[in-house]
Parts: sequence; C-alpha cells; structure tokens
Amino acid sequence: MTGGMAFENISLDSAENSPNQSSCDVFVYQRAAVVIFPIFYSVVFIISACSNSLVLYVICQRKQKFNSTSIYLVNLALSDGLFTLTLPGRITYYIRHFDWPFGDFLCKLTAVLFFANTYAGIGFMTCISLDRYLVMVHPHRLQCLRSVKVVRRVCCLVWALVCLEISPLLFRSMLRDHQGKRTCMEYLNFEGSRSTPYLLLLACVISFCSPLAVIMGCYAKINLKLRGAAKQNSVTGRSRRNHRANTIILLILLTFIICFSPYHLNLMQFMVRKIYHQPTCEELRAFKMSLQITVSFMNFNCCLDPVIYFFAIKTYKKRVTSLFKDYLYTSGASPKTTADNSSSNT
Repeated sequence: MTGGMAFENISLDSAENSPNQSSCDVFVYQRAAVVIFPIFYSVVFIISACSNSLVLYVICQRKQKFNSTSIYLVNLALSDGLFTLTLPGRITYYIRHFDWPFGDFLCKLTAVLFFANTYAGIGFMTCISLDRYLVMVHPHRLQCLRSVKVVRRVCCLVWALVCLEISPLLFRSMLRDHQGKRTCMEYLNFEGSRSTPYLLLLACVISFCSPLAVIMGCYAKINLKLRGAAKQNSVTGRSRRNHRANTIILLILLTFIICFSPYHLNLMQFMVRKIYHQPTCEELRAFKMSLQITVSFMNFNCCLDPVIYFFAIKTYKKRVTSLFKDYLYTSGASPKTTADNSSSNT
C-alpha cells in the first residue's frame, strides 16, 4: 500500500539521475501550484477539522452502545482527524515554493499520516461495505462477525497492517535539496530497479483494486437483494432501513471512485508505460503535475467521509440538527428579542 508515493518517487529520482535526463526539472509548474494548493488545502483543512470534530463529538456523546457501524466510523474519523493536523505544514510548504522549514522528523510524520489516512480510509470503507452486506444479504447468518468484540479486533488488524506497511518510511529521509530548497515527500532516496514498476502494480492491485472490487460486489449484492424484496413485498422493499443501507454503500463507492481512483490509475498507467520505455523529461513533468492533482483528490476524502456518517448513523442527523438549533437559539437571544417577549407576556 505504501509503495504508491515511494515507488513514484523512485521513478522520478532514477530517471532524473540518468545521463539523458540529468537536467530535467519537474518543478516547472510550481508557479501555479504555490497559489492553487495553499487555497485548496486551507479549504480542506477547515471543512475536515470542523466536520470530523463534530462527528467525534456527536458519536462520543451518544448514550446508546456502540455498534459495528459506529465503531468503523469512529476509526475513519480518527484517521481523517490525524491527517488534518498535517495540513498546516503542507500549506506552509507550498506557500514557501516547495521549501520545507520544519525538519526531517515532521516531514516523515506528514508522510506517515498521509499514507495512514489513505489506506486506513480504504480499509475501513471496505469494512463498512462488508458490514452493510452482512446486514442486508445475510441478516440471520454470520452476525457474530458484527459483534463489538470482533469489530474492535478487525479495527486493530486494519491499523496494524497499515502501520506495518508504512513503517519503512520512518527509516528513510523524506527531505531532498533542490536548487537551494528542501523538498518534502517529493523525492525519496531509494535506488530504482527494474522490478520497481512490477512491485508498484502489485501494491496497487492489493491496496486499491481488491478493495474496490469488494465494495462494488457488496453494492451489487445489496441491490439485487433489495430488488428481490421489492418484487415480493413493495412495502418491505421501500422501507427506510433498506433505503439507508443502499445510500450508505453508494456514498462509499462514489467517495472511493472520486478520491482514490485518479491517483492509483494514474500511477498504474505510468508504471505500465515505464516497463516498456524510459520516460522522457516531458513525460516526467506531466506525471509530476498529474500526481499533485490526483493526490489532492485523494486528500479530499477527509471532507467527504462526514457525508457518510450523516446517513450511516440514525441519530447523527438529529443530534447535529439539535446542536445547531441550540446554538442559533442561544446566539439569537438578543436584548430586543427579550424585550419583545416581555411585552408580549404583559
């Protein structure tokens, strides 16, 4: 999973160090980036910080016991929250024209949290899809897999796998000197090899293609189940519970496709082409620019995940609406309103 950015940087690094492309500068598009990306990531930071904090607050304030769905969603919100903490550093990095001022440790931490958010998000989205599949397709079978005890173990397993896969990043320097500046997460000091494209393609299949296939399979099975229920009993087939389950998994699928597909497909197509020929300088520049754009899409998932919570948890919509009503009621209690109320009561 973590090979995405690492192997991508291997490709750029090895190509840049080759005799034919030693003078290739892939930062030619940075003038636009230093304007667009600070604005984009500032918006992402504000939306993600507010929405994910609200999710954690509302879920933790619930009086009901945690169920399987809420446990997965709490872990997803925690992953998004941790990644959100790294965004001010990235915003500063782009404002300073790709110059990282915070040292190697914080650069490593940013990379670790970036990959942790990406692949923990993929893992927990897949778990939620399987959870909805068990509820809708096998309501009387395999329900032991939805017990709180089992779900907590599954969450621990997801985090353990993610930590295992991103741990090599802690032993590599993430900084590189480039024209008097220190770039972060742009080039990793790995030595490229002929097997690199094949390893990256395998990593993409495991970390992206397989979860996508599982989510699409769950969505297809649930739709078939709902169609069959609608034919047998129109009332049951159109029930609010069934509609909510279908909406949840559709949102997960759309979020997965919008956020994670562009980056992984872009990476895969470049590696397939790299197997057959050494990329030219123009191809490297285009790939570098496309990576920045597709990574931005991938980071946007922390803003879309709260939409899933809105539909996944029954009481979440009511609690959020209630919180805003209480806030508006409190802030709207002006002296004029108080005076009007006093006069109307006399």
